[in-house]
Amino acid sequence: MEELIKKAEEKGIDVEDVILSALSKADPQAGIKTRLELAKKYLSEAEDYLSKGDVVQSSEKAYKVAEELVKALAEKFNLPEYQQALKENRWYTYSLTNAAGRLASKLGDWVKVGWNSAYVLHVWGFHEGKLDLDIVKVMMSDVKKMLEEAEKVLS
Repeated sequence: MEELIKKAEEKGIDVEDVILSALSKADPQAGIKTRLELAKKYLSEAEDYLSKGDVVQSSEKAYKVAEELVKALAEKFNLPEYQQALKENRWYTYSLTNAAGRLASKLGDWVKVGWNSAYVLHVWGFHEGKLDLDIVKVMMSDVKKMLEEAEKVLS
């Protein structure tokens, strides 16, 4: 099984997301709930990495929080981006960004602010490794607020 997962990931397949999508098709509420739980887990990991001064891993885990939240909210509101992800069996970053904008117009700026901060962390904190600890903390506070607000909507 591990070799199968490794091969899939080498081909750019997000195995976790494929499983979550299949779960959602069978039971949408279970998929949404699982994404929310994953977001909480990622936030805990992000905070743990941050406390150790690891801004690169902290940045990536914070991005994963926002990614799961946008997916869960898009599913809850059955956005066109969610329907596209179902058809194509994957999410694209531009689809997540479009969904975040659409959700912000429905739910409030906390979606947009959280998503934008998470994306900055993903690019400049994780991929480029250019952000310092204090900036990551500021951006992570937006992601944390996003989780708090999304939990009210999703629960």
